[in-house]
Amino acid sequence: MNKRLSFFFSMLLILSMFLAACSGGKSNEPASGGEKAEGNENAEAKPDVPQNLRVNINTEPPSLHPGLAKDATSGTVLRQTFEGLTRINKDGAPEEAAAEKIDVSEDQTVYTFTLRDATWSNGDPVIAKDFEYAWKWALDPKNQSEYAYQLYYLKGGEDANLNGGSLDDVGVVAKDDKTLEVTLANPTPYFLELTAFYTYLPVNSKIAEANPEWANDAGENYTSNGPFVMTEWSHSDKILLEKNDTYWDADTVKLETIEMIMINDPNTELSMFDNGELDWAGAPTGALPTDAMQALKDDGRLITQPIAGVYNYKFNTTEGPTANVNIRKALAHAINRQELIDNITQGAQLPAMGIVPPSMFPENEKGHFPDNDVDAAKEFLQKGLEELGFKDPSELPAIVLSYNTSEAHQKIAQAIQDMWKKNLGIEVTLDNQEWAVYLDKVHALDYQVARMGWLGDFNDAINFLEMYRDAAGGNNDTGWESKEFQDLLAKSATEGDHDARQQLLKDAEKIFMEDMPVAPIYFYTNNWVQADNLKDVAVSGLGDVQYKWAYFE
Repeated sequence: MNKRLSFFFSMLLILSMFLAACSGGKSNEPASGGEKAEGNENAEAKPDVPQNLRVNINTEPPSLHPGLAKDATSGTVLRQTFEGLTRINKDGAPEEAAAEKIDVSEDQTVYTFTLRDATWSNGDPVIAKDFEYAWKWALDPKNQSEYAYQLYYLKGGEDANLNGGSLDDVGVVAKDDKTLEVTLANPTPYFLELTAFYTYLPVNSKIAEANPEWANDAGENYTSNGPFVMTEWSHSDKILLEKNDTYWDADTVKLETIEMIMINDPNTELSMFDNGELDWAGAPTGALPTDAMQALKDDGRLITQPIAGVYNYKFNTTEGPTANVNIRKALAHAINRQELIDNITQGAQLPAMGIVPPSMFPENEKGHFPDNDVDAAKEFLQKGLEELGFKDPSELPAIVLSYNTSEAHQKIAQAIQDMWKKNLGIEVTLDNQEWAVYLDKVHALDYQVARMGWLGDFNDAINFLEMYRDAAGGNNDTGWESKEFQDLLAKSATEGDHDARQQLLKDAEKIFMEDMPVAPIYFYTNNWVQADNLKDVAVSGLGDVQYKWAYFE
């Protein structure tokens, strides 16, 4: 016996509202003093106002293939051009999108999605096979999708991706053109949030099967099913999106174009905004210069929104000094996070001494250890030196701290370099690369300490832990794994009691922080400025942005 999903949507709405309350919600029209301006629920785009949005996405997206995308920049573009079975609405809750009806079995493991009448941007119908094809393509190990683990919720998904299992046994089947049946390995209360995530997006199977390189450039082969279609991709320069007139909900879409430039200089970005060349500057797509933050606050233009995300330094745990847990702990404890926030980032971030954001684990406002605990750092350092056979920090090989090219990342790295030298006597050299090159380097473990960040893909603590389950996992990037950690995550997957499941995940985080493969630095906020007449840009509590509802009044 099946039941409709009003209950599940209601529960997810409650969870999403909680996340929004904890992390700032959708604050995109604040008045002076940090308050939101009065809503414009009934306002509409005026015919005489150009509906052309100009934003900066900072860098070239590494991939615009839903099965290969692995970063926020790629996700930002895909979120505008594609649409999954569900979409996260302006209130932060999943709602029907490509699917017009969703039924769930009593045991909550079988989802039946009925697709609405919709077409790809080239006129091909969107069919259930497009979802089955896309999900199985990402799980196929030969395609090396680093986000394949997000599909392990499907029955047989992990086995097909890691253990040589058959893709035919994966729990996603197109029953006919309009019906997709999905069988999960275990009940997953946030599954309808996952179906809005980009790894779960459909791919035009007709195009992809005939043209394996379909996603490399804009053109007739790059077909999408979302509110916008990509009509230009000038690599490392800009992307142009235009309204998708074939989109089933095109009447809701007011913007005619979105121009996404790629400027990796926050000073230039802010200057272009001030000169009227951009309509938005700063997060979640770009960045503001740290030196300008206070002035932007003072003149009332800065919008700040806490989000579920963490800025961290990953350690290569497989070789060099950082293979030693006590050296890792020494480095993590010797960072003055509050000083970084007060003097460098200046964006009201929260010091992070845990990996899961406080919107999910409230106790992580304090975390697992004190900030700037230099005495403890020195004790850990001494233990680590003894274990490595060194008498003095000067005998340690110089530690290389890597980051992707950015003014803010550079300033943070320089400050931490100084803290490690001053507090521990450890020599640190800095190294940086452009984003795509940097990602490949980190994924290959070709580093010692590397700056990374993580924004939640969905509203559950597992999203901040599961990437570290396996050393070879797509986003692990540390070489670390723990049997005890793995067992706790496995138990959480089958635990039906919410509080008991939360405790299992908290226990897993404790193990993670004891081994310290990652040094958390701060929990993110989004900081930006925007054109006064730009309305209804939806920035979620997870840091995602959608322009489906945006318009200029």
